[in-house]
Amino acid sequence: MDLCRFDIISPVTDIRTIAVNQGIHELENLRRLFGPGRWRKLAGFALLRFENGLVFRAEIHRYEAHGIGRRKIKVKKLLEQIR
Repeated sequence: MDLCRFDIISPVTDIRTIAVNQGIHELENLRRLFGPGRWRKLAGFALLRFENGLVFRAEIHRYEAHGIGRRKIKVKKLLEQIR
């Protein structure tokens, strides 16, 4: 299954901040690609629909910065298949 292509089909729930600025391993890459800012890494849960039609509840991680917005989302763990 290609984990790169998915749509988020539900609101992201249980959002929590897991790292800020220097605590983010990919900080230099984020700054190079999107610019300087107060970067935060957040985790949460959502329903994802993959390109092949399967729907999973998953833990997702995303990066965002004030004035720049949400820029990267990645699937951290598939929890359960819904359909």
